[in-house]
Amino acid sequence: MPFAERIEKALHDSLAPLNRKDAPPKLAAAIPYAVFPGGARIRPTILLAVATACGDDRPELSTAAAVALELIHCASLVHDDLPAFDDADLRRGKPTVHRAFSEPLAVLAGDSLIVLAFEVLAKAGHHAPDRALALTGALARHTGAPFGICAGQAWESEPKVDLLAYHRAKTAALFVAATQMGALAAGQEAEPWTELGDRIGAAFQVADDLKDALLTSDQIGKPAGQDAAHLRPNAVQAMGVEGAVAHMKDILAGAIASIPSCPGEAMLAGLVTAYARKMTVLPEAAR
Repeated sequence: MPFAERIEKALHDSLAPLNRKDAPPKLAAAIPYAVFPGGARIRPTILLAVATACGDDRPELSTAAAVALELIHCASLVHDDLPAFDDADLRRGKPTVHRAFSEPLAVLAGDSLIVLAFEVLAKAGHHAPDRALALTGALARHTGAPFGICAGQAWESEPKVDLLAYHRAKTAALFVAATQMGALAAGQEAEPWTELGDRIGAAFQVADDLKDALLTSDQIGKPAGQDAAHLRPNAVQAMGVEGAVAHMKDILAGAIASIPSCPGEAMLAGLVTAYARKMTVLPEAAR
């Protein structure tokens, strides 16, 4: 089954319990609203690609890991959009969860998605308990503090921001989780896959900074100009447009070289190359 179909089916299966008659109707509607329709599902795709490249001998576990990672990502978007943070009205081309369902329900939906992510891993743990335990630890590390996405959001409350640490925590953390968890699900060591995830995540963040500065809300499916509006640190502010573009290309150039030796190395290189092409499609002014 192609990665996209595998991810979507597993995500739908993970939310099936919300159909219970005794579930709060509004929360039961807000949770899938935050997950579907999804974006590019880049993080779970990378996770499954790494697992496949390493043999993927426990596909039920790697699928659960991919779902858990995507649920964490979706939860982070719900929370990021809240009035306390970005106060965004639009996400993936539709009203944000707090606009569609209310702020309290958005908080609860995001919290529920985080809990569900770990429940999905727990349910799949019997396929390989040691691997499932390692996957749980990896996902937790890259979600919380001091280096996960929670830490990334927290950097925006600091008077002085370390741009590299900010980007590594806010965006690269879940990409590192993707590469490490893909390896762990296949019974491999996580550490050799850290650099690949870090590079993909860093490039993705720079691309996001460029799109925020150069594209419209209609083009990106969410509010544009948010970095400037909220005085957030970003690559365009630090390096200028040309410098940010050059930096992104440098990061991507090293990503393929960082892929560890594995049976599916060529497939992974092709995937990273495809993502690189998408990320570098920017307005003429940015080239």
